[in-house]
Amino acid sequence: MARHKEWHRLSRAGWLRAAVLGANDGIVSTASLIIGVAAASGPPGGIAVAGIAGLVAGAMSMAAGEYVSVSSQKDAETADLAREHLEIIEDTDGERAELAGIYRARGIDAATADRVAEQLMARDPLGAHARDELGISDFSTARPVQAAFASAASFTVGAALPLLLAVAVPVADVVTVVAVASLLFLALLGAIGARAGGAGIGRPILRVTSCGAIAMAITAGIGRLVGGVV
Repeated sequence: MARHKEWHRLSRAGWLRAAVLGANDGIVSTASLIIGVAAASGPPGGIAVAGIAGLVAGAMSMAAGEYVSVSSQKDAETADLAREHLEIIEDTDGERAELAGIYRARGIDAATADRVAEQLMARDPLGAHARDELGISDFSTARPVQAAFASAASFTVGAALPLLLAVAVPVADVVTVVAVASLLFLALLGAIGARAGGAGIGRPILRVTSCGAIAMAITAGIGRLVGGVV
């Protein structure tokens, strides 16, 4: 009998989180930076330079931040696995009983839980404890490099959208065009992220656009205030 292939959204959770976060941050931070400079009556060249600098700095910051953060998670997982491996060597019977207790707590009868624990301990004891005691699996394991690249790439794509608009439209229209287009980009991003994760799109779209609108409004206000003083 042929085995059917199963597809789970959880398998994309690691890179999807980093990609959505990166793209969202790229749009919001770069659009806000451009709007702030434009609201301060900055010259076209200054707006472009600020946008490019924000794109490059933001992409590098996102990559470094994701790598450091996820590496810390990876280090914690590695330490837990090493400690669990040592416990299995030093107290095999106790670890077998612990595993059986986990299965009994999930509703499996005692005899079956003991047999399952014994068979798993004989085949792959560390893998069994990683999954059922520590909650570490192939789906959830930390991947620092993957997260860093996904975050940097998505930030770059997100930041490029308002930047291209800023250099393509007249200076007088930069604030309005970049703000409206960025909110549309954010709405699209929220819908894509929600659909990829199997959730409804209404609430994510509202959440991401409202946060983006607040960020751009505050930056525009500060830009006008600073531009009027300097």
